[in-house]
Amino acid sequence: MKKGFALLVAPAAMTIATALMPYGNRMTALAATGKAGTEASVAAAGAQDLGPTDEGQVITASLVLKVRNQNALAAYIQDVSTPGSPQYRCFLSVAQFKRRYAPSDSEIAAITRYLETNGLRVREVYPDNLLLKVEGTAEQFNTVFDTTLHNYVQRGHHFYAPTRLPRMPKALSDSVLAIVGLDTQALARPMSARTAQVDGQPARVVLPKGGSTATGVPQDYTVGDVANLYDVNPLYQHGITGKGQTVGIVTLADFEPSDAYTYWDTIGLKYKPNRITQVHVDGGGPLSAEDGSGETTLDVEQAGGLAPDADILVYDAPNTDAGFIDAFYKAISANLADSLSVSWGLPEVLYNAELNGGVDYTSELQAFHQVFMEAAVQGQSLFASSGDAGAYDVNGVLPYPAFSKVVSVDSPAADPYVTAAGGTTVPATLTLSKGTVTIEQERAWAWDYLLPLGYDESILFPVGDGGGVSTYWSLPWYQRGLAGIARTPAGQSVVDNGTSPPQDYYDLPAHFAGRNLPDLSMNADPETGYLVYSTPDGGWIAGYGGTSFVAPQFNGIAALLDQSVHGRVGLWNPLLYTIARSGSAYGPQRPFNDITAGDNWYWQGTQGYDQATGIGTPNVANLDKVLTGLVSESHHGR
Repeated sequence: MKKGFALLVAPAAMTIATALMPYGNRMTALAATGKAGTEASVAAAGAQDLGPTDEGQVITASLVLKVRNQNALAAYIQDVSTPGSPQYRCFLSVAQFKRRYAPSDSEIAAITRYLETNGLRVREVYPDNLLLKVEGTAEQFNTVFDTTLHNYVQRGHHFYAPTRLPRMPKALSDSVLAIVGLDTQALARPMSARTAQVDGQPARVVLPKGGSTATGVPQDYTVGDVANLYDVNPLYQHGITGKGQTVGIVTLADFEPSDAYTYWDTIGLKYKPNRITQVHVDGGGPLSAEDGSGETTLDVEQAGGLAPDADILVYDAPNTDAGFIDAFYKAISANLADSLSVSWGLPEVLYNAELNGGVDYTSELQAFHQVFMEAAVQGQSLFASSGDAGAYDVNGVLPYPAFSKVVSVDSPAADPYVTAAGGTTVPATLTLSKGTVTIEQERAWAWDYLLPLGYDESILFPVGDGGGVSTYWSLPWYQRGLAGIARTPAGQSVVDNGTSPPQDYYDLPAHFAGRNLPDLSMNADPETGYLVYSTPDGGWIAGYGGTSFVAPQFNGIAALLDQSVHGRVGLWNPLLYTIARSGSAYGPQRPFNDITAGDNWYWQGTQGYDQATGIGTPNVANLDKVLTGLVSESHHGR
C-alpha cells in the first residue's frame, strides 16, 4: 500500500469519508450510513452521483465459486509444503486440483443455466473451475443480484457502483463465494516510498561503473547490490541464473517492457533476451505514472534482474476489486509461473463490516485465500509486500492524528499461504538536510531513526516496513510454538478524532492468536534504496524503496532456488520456519541473518523471530545449501 504523504499530513478535520475516498466505494459506506447500518449504501462519499447506470449498459463481473473439501485441501498443503513429510513437493496439476477441490463441470453447467435463464451470459470459465466471467446489462445484474448500479465521478475518474450490497440469489448461495466487478472504482495502492518524502529533493542518480552491475551507493542500489548484500553471487558462479524457470508478476498497472530491458542493459546485466510476456487480464491495467506503472516496472526489473535467465509473465489488470482477484485467478489457474509476487494491497481491517456500514467484505479475503491455497498445492511460491506504514498499516490510509494510531497489517501479505516480504535499512552513512546519520548494522526499517535529526514526526510517521499480527487469519501451523510469535495487542481502535466527541468506529480484537508477519525481509528503506528506470515516471529514479522491492526480489531468488533443486520449492513458509526451529538458523554459514536492531514504530527487532523483520534476512547461498539438503533427505525417505 502506498503510504502517501498527502494522507499522512492531512488536516485534523479530515473525516473517515474523505480519508477513505481513494480506497474504494465500499470503504466509505460508513460515512453515509452510520456504524449500525444494514442496508448500507456502498457509494463513495465525496463522489458525485450521476444517477442510475443506463439499464442497457453491458457489464462484466466475476463470480468466484467455493472450493470443495477445504479442510482436506489445507491438510494436503501442509503435507506437500513441509520438509520431512512423505508428500513433500508432490504438487498437483491444475487438472488434479480441479478434480479434487473445485466445483464439478456439472455444477458449472447448473450455474450457467441459472444465469442464462436470467439473461446473463457466462463468457469464460477459468481452468480451475473457480471463477466465471459473466456478462450482462446493468438491468440484468440489478435484477439478479437485487441491487441498483449508479454512475459516479470523483477527481475526474468515472466509475459505477451498487447503491447497496448485491445479494446472492438463493439458487447460487451454496456454490458462489462472491460476486466482484459491480464496483469499478480503483481500490489497491502500490507499496513504495521515496527519499524525497523526507527532504523534498530527489536523490542523485549514480549508475554502475567498471563493469560491475552494482553501484555500492545507497539510494542507487541495483539488483547487483542485492546479490552482494544477501550472498546470491555463489549461485551465479555455479550457473544458477533462473534458467528454465518462470517468474510471474501480478499487478494493477501496465508498463513499458522496454524500460526493464533498458535497466538491465544499462547496469550491464547479461540476461535471456525477449523474456517478457504480458497477459492483460480484463483488458489490462492503465499505463501512467499516476496509476502505478512504475510499480510494475520495478517489479519486473527486480525479479528478472535477480534471475536473469528466467522467463517473466506479467499479469496486469484494472485496479478494481474484480481486477485484483481476476489477475490472481488467471495467473494461478494457468499454472505457468513457478513463483509469483505482488506489491499492491489494502489494510486488512478495511474489509471488515464495522468499517463498511455493517456490510461485510471479508468474502473477498476468502476469494483471495482459496486461490492462494491453489497456488500452494500446485507448488507456486507466492510473495507479497508487507506494507510501508510500519506496524500501523491503517494509518497509511487514516492519518494520525486525525485518526487514532491503530496497530494493523496489510492484505494480501497477511494471508497464511503468502510469504510476507518485510523491509530493513542496511548499514550506511546518510547525509540529509538536517544532518548526518550512521546506520551501524542492518535494522528493521522505520523512519523513526531520523527523529534525532529534528524532523517533524508528522513527516516520518508511520513510514516503515509492515508487520504485526492479523486480526482475521488464525495462527498457521508453521508458526505454532515458535519463540517470538505474538498475539494482537489490546486497545486498538479506529477512532475519528475530527468529530466532537471523537467517534470510535471499530475496536480490533485483542489477544487474538493470529498469523504473524512478515516472514522474511531485505533492504527496503528508500534512504538506502534503489534505482528504477521507468519512462512514465520520467526515466531514471534514485532513492526509491518500499517493501514493493522485496517481494519481487524474493520472487527472483525463488527462481534461482527452483533451478537449484530441479523443481518448484512451493510455499516458502513451512520451509523457513522449519529451519528457524532447527537451532541452525543464524550465524556464519547459516541461512539467515538475525536482525536485532530497529523497529517498525511498534514491534522491536529482537533475537529470533519478531514482527518487525520476521525471521530476519536471507543468506541466499546458505539457504540454497540447506534447501538442497532437505530435498535430498526427502527423496531418500521415499
